[in-house]
Amino acid sequence: MKPFVCLLLLFLSSEIRSFDIIIEEAPESADLGELLKEFEPSLAERNKRSVLSDDDESEVFTEDSITLHSYKVESTITSHFVNTMIRSKVVNNAKHPQNIVFDIQVPKGAFINNFTMNVNGITFSGSIKEKSVARNLYSKARARGKAAGLMRTNSLDLENFKAELNVPPGSKVQFEIHYQEALRRKLGVYEHALYIQPGRLAKHLEVDIYITEPQGFGFVNVPKTITEDFAGLVKITKGDKKAHISFKPTLDEQRTCPTCSTTAVNGNLLVKYDVKREQSSHLQVFNGYFLHFFAPDNLPPLPKNILFVIDVSGSMWGLKMKQTVEAMKSILEDLRPDDQFSIVDFNHNIRCWKDELVYASSVEKEDASKYVQRIQPNGGTNINEALLRAIFILKEASNKGLLEPNSVSLIVLVSDGDPTVGELKLSKIQKNVRTNIRDDFSLHSLGIGFDVDYDFLERLAQENHGMAQRIYGNQDTAAQLKEFYNKVSTPLLKNIVVNYPMEAVSDVTQNSFHNYFKGDEIVVAGKLKPESVPNLMSIINANSANADLTYQLIEEAEELNELFEESKHVFPDFARQYWAQLTINQLLAERNLATTSAAKRNITQTILQLSIDHHFVTPFTSLLIESENGNERMLADSPRDPKGGCCQTLVVNARVPPNLPQPTPETGAQQSKTAPPDVMIPKLVDDDPHFIINLPTSQINVCFNIDNQPGSILNLVSDPEQGIAVNGKIIAAKKAKSGKLNTYFGTIGMYFKEQNMKIEISPEKIIVKDAFYSRMMSWSESISMDQNGFLVSVKKNSNVTITVNENMKLLVVLHRAWKKHPVNVDFLGLYIPNETKFSAATHGLIGQFRIEPEVSVYDVRAGTDPEKPIATMEKNGDKLTVTRGTQKEYLTHPGMPTSVTCWFVHNNGKGFIDGHYKDYIVPQIYSFFKRH
Repeated sequence: MKPFVCLLLLFLSSEIRSFDIIIEEAPESADLGELLKEFEPSLAERNKRSVLSDDDESEVFTEDSITLHSYKVESTITSHFVNTMIRSKVVNNAKHPQNIVFDIQVPKGAFINNFTMNVNGITFSGSIKEKSVARNLYSKARARGKAAGLMRTNSLDLENFKAELNVPPGSKVQFEIHYQEALRRKLGVYEHALYIQPGRLAKHLEVDIYITEPQGFGFVNVPKTITEDFAGLVKITKGDKKAHISFKPTLDEQRTCPTCSTTAVNGNLLVKYDVKREQSSHLQVFNGYFLHFFAPDNLPPLPKNILFVIDVSGSMWGLKMKQTVEAMKSILEDLRPDDQFSIVDFNHNIRCWKDELVYASSVEKEDASKYVQRIQPNGGTNINEALLRAIFILKEASNKGLLEPNSVSLIVLVSDGDPTVGELKLSKIQKNVRTNIRDDFSLHSLGIGFDVDYDFLERLAQENHGMAQRIYGNQDTAAQLKEFYNKVSTPLLKNIVVNYPMEAVSDVTQNSFHNYFKGDEIVVAGKLKPESVPNLMSIINANSANADLTYQLIEEAEELNELFEESKHVFPDFARQYWAQLTINQLLAERNLATTSAAKRNITQTILQLSIDHHFVTPFTSLLIESENGNERMLADSPRDPKGGCCQTLVVNARVPPNLPQPTPETGAQQSKTAPPDVMIPKLVDDDPHFIINLPTSQINVCFNIDNQPGSILNLVSDPEQGIAVNGKIIAAKKAKSGKLNTYFGTIGMYFKEQNMKIEISPEKIIVKDAFYSRMMSWSESISMDQNGFLVSVKKNSNVTITVNENMKLLVVLHRAWKKHPVNVDFLGLYIPNETKFSAATHGLIGQFRIEPEVSVYDVRAGTDPEKPIATMEKNGDKLTVTRGTQKEYLTHPGMPTSVTCWFVHNNGKGFIDGHYKDYIVPQIYSFFKRH
């Protein structure tokens, strides 16, 4: 077996006790082992001198160590929405290959939206794709002998993301992951937890949390700081609407002891805060989206009717039962006199403390407490019958008129295992419960320990207007049970409905809610219609303890721009991503309730598209991780229907590039920026608009400019046989420079008739349309969309590639100008690779050169500028004068323009293009060119 270097990517739960690892032999590569051997000695020697040049490094790390050069965590919280980045820079400072590990914990409610890795200057970046598409690419990569891998995760409260890389000596690796989450208010507090686990001493360790809350802060504190020893190192800076929490321990402060080489930094940094609530209802509008936060407080509590359904099977024996009893004693004590309650305990049999609800008098509470203390766990688990009995008790009380009219009825299920007696099919239990509850009550589920099927309990709660929570058996079970009860102990409203004018909003998330509990928060999000008025009105109807309430709010679209412009640390996409997360989570819950396969498919397709559009890893998407040239691929994946239990993993066999010396700025400056002769320059239009047409047969490049009025739309490619049109809309610079007003392409429109797809690309956004949907993609992230062989791939703030059935590729390059530049504006360039296949009927300013014309250049002579000779060009028998010069293209070396030598045709390409340039003006961005 030939040597290989392996990259292990794992996406695990923190609770997993074991996992399988499959290691595959590396692809046949005769040079790989020799390549690594060749570089090891020289790299080790270089490592002594320059891996990390800081003077004190040798005093801290031995030569045979892995050096964690920096570990940076940054969370940006904007209106309760968190965007978190974790970056780790590591060097193998040894003389031999070593494993480098990047291991972090991600909150279960968060969506991972990118992972990148840089190995010795080669970047692996992630893009979101539909699961089957990503797996097909994974399979193709394996079939071609390229690196590929698969990661799966189960659905638990925390997820572990782990990347393990075996690298040669001297290798430098940077890992970076991004995830996003919407913070949910619980018991009057927003909590943001960061899991700081660098694994070793870091020369530079920085944790920054930036919070911007337009409502202003009620309070901000950090109750938990990894260890008590670090509490004094956390700095909190708080203004009225902005706060900054920083944790930046020095190298010595990180040590477990003054002379230790191990780190004490390993734990949670917890931030708690709340906002000012001068009104119960608060609206925020930003970038075409609205967020509506509703959290009334000063209301009398509604009386509640509560059934505690407690698992007392044999698996609850010992500490679980003891702590459950302790929690129940405290919970019973907290019941109010106008609450009604009872207890159902179950194993293979069903028992009731009382067969009916009773008011929570001190006598009844004391009797119930004694009953609970006498429970002796044994036997099996009959969840189905226990829940049906609890539902029957509540329904009987309701039918007999024994419940207060404005009371709230709820069931709290406490269990640690799967059903072993009675109905065993989980889907049938769900159906039985849902059919019998019929939206009359809510069901809340508490799963105790690691063995419980938490996903099943979570679905039970979601389907019946309830909440679910895992109770960890290795912690204080009694305290966790009591904390959960506190969340549902004080209902303030029921039957809440939030309405907005239909003509003003669209795509509104869930707007009706069964109950509202004290300390919670109802969040509704949606899109503002473009034609909506600047005021947004909401009407909230709800039932309180003593009245039917109506909250009416008319808010001006809050101007958040000024607040955000004052701060460098805000997440400008917060409203859009918040809306997307709410929508996806609600659709996932709806999918569980879908009664037909067609309905389930439709919901799945919507979730899939939202996940791709907003760059989220969900059960229907995967994160495809590729090197810059696509030679190495990995796949971050999650199962369609997570069931819990142990995860599955595949090892990625990835070739690690050797740490070759990088060119210095001086040597880079000496390199020629002119493309070498063997580079095939694509046909393109870029800059002001400069057209560069490569003519392979004649072995020359021909350039021409088009000067036209802003607002004009020029046809670039028109292929009527394949039904393809590519057009560009002209924009102008902010003002003239040296007497000339430059023009550029500000919008590129593409129409693919056969696929029924339209794409409109501008410096602001990319819009993809088909017969049913319109999807918006952002330049702010690397993202891709694949639909039946039609692939749109966005490289963050760089370019977008459109590929159709693998035989046609179009590339649009983004050029950003400094926002406050007095002249320049953002614009686009279009590149068409020579291998792109158009039909013989293709025309347009670029398309007409699909068939190379007969061109010759001769009689080269001096011009008015000695550095720009002129010549005679003959095309199809017509002669014209051309000038030798250079133009820039941005494809050969992205980020650094390459100068292309070409013969320049004056007067808007007159004599070189067919007809006059004005012949190519079309009326619409998707119009076909028509010959005049």
